[in-house]
Amino acid sequence: MRPQRTLVAALAAAALLAAGCSDRGDSSEPESAPGNAQPVAVSADFGDLKSVCGPGDPTSAPAQGVTAEEIKVGVFSDVGFTKKQEFPDAAKVFTAWCNDAGGINGRKLVANIHDSKLVEVRQRMTDACRDDFALVGGGAALDNMGVKERLSCLLPDFPAQPVSLENGGSDLQVSTQPGGSSYVMYAGLYHWLLKEAYPGSANAVGVIAGDSPSVKPLTAMADEGVRATGGTIIYNDLYPAQGVSDWMPYAQSIKSKNVKGLLFYGAFNQLSKLEQALTTIDYKLDWIDANSNAYGDDFLQLTGNQALSAQNNVADLSGVFPLELAAQNPATQKVIDLFAKYAPGAKVGLGSVRAFSSWLLFAKSASTCGDQLTRKCVYEAALKEKAWTAGGLQAPLDLSVSDAPIACNNIVTASPDGWKPADFKPDTGAYRCNLPVIKLTGNYPKPATLADVGKSMADFT
Repeated sequence: MRPQRTLVAALAAAALLAAGCSDRGDSSEPESAPGNAQPVAVSADFGDLKSVCGPGDPTSAPAQGVTAEEIKVGVFSDVGFTKKQEFPDAAKVFTAWCNDAGGINGRKLVANIHDSKLVEVRQRMTDACRDDFALVGGGAALDNMGVKERLSCLLPDFPAQPVSLENGGSDLQVSTQPGGSSYVMYAGLYHWLLKEAYPGSANAVGVIAGDSPSVKPLTAMADEGVRATGGTIIYNDLYPAQGVSDWMPYAQSIKSKNVKGLLFYGAFNQLSKLEQALTTIDYKLDWIDANSNAYGDDFLQLTGNQALSAQNNVADLSGVFPLELAAQNPATQKVIDLFAKYAPGAKVGLGSVRAFSSWLLFAKSASTCGDQLTRKCVYEAALKEKAWTAGGLQAPLDLSVSDAPIACNNIVTASPDGWKPADFKPDTGAYRCNLPVIKLTGNYPKPATLADVGKSMADFT
């Protein structure tokens, strides 16, 4: 399982419905990438991955969603609710580039955007089960609502961001994001914060989260991880998931408890307001874990220079090369360049990079299957990747093991000048590897299995 706390804001959004109100288009029509009918001369290399896409002469239609001309893949997104285009944009850009290079052995990629609009995951999964060969490069805040439907129709999944504990690491899923269900995901971050960078904060850690059933297991996991690292939680609070108009009472409570390090679970626009309130009362924490959901320009603009200067925001990118240093990393720069070519004006964010990693894995795996492209073939090919870096977009990841601790991480910090790497002492290029491992002991939701829906791998073809 590879759930991402970077999607805490999306998880918290689930509870907005209770108050009458995630992170991620419906096109009833398949969204295919722009490009000429005939392939043009473009490089099919991506970082250190060679010939990711290319021409061919396919003749068969070996699986649902696959003909001699095209491959239909589904892309989940909550764009109708969040208005965030990262996953649809990444699908548009990748399929355009790949198709211009010849497609997957000559078959064109067609992206079906499934806009789950936060609460329509099950309905859109039914659509995907009817039409798609696989799911690639997407995600939905309430993805647990559709995981059993996906397994029932034996649909493989290459997600950009698994969210729920039930979906992340579920059967027939190959995620390019690290973190197994049996381990504390941010053990490396906690160790750096509490034992190295800010040891004086270890006995004064606070946790604040949006009041959502989906978030509570994650805060419990964080509590377990902090305590296992030697930290002490002295403040634990919830705020209404639909948001707070006045954060001053929370800021005063944090100050009165003398909290020195804060784990925040919720939408970054709410964190911005909290930090402004803290700054107004002249209270500065040693650190605030904004989580990678806040990684981007939007958080910086909302928070403002005064609060950014006063508060020390950190985020663990879990081994994804930072966008600010793209000029130093050809693979990251390639993503930016492809967006500029195929979706000029579209914003490139962390979700874009994660989606590209998933698309690259799918394309590389599918290309090994030749004319006989089946779900089983592409799934098994992906599982053979034991040091996946997406051409250099991320730290190496063994995809053959679904439940493993994070081996490498990287930490960034926010300032009025933007995000930049923190002084976390990387030892392997841009990353710090051989991180501490903490095995979870609590009782948490488990990833869904084929057995849960009365299926087995014998049914998968």
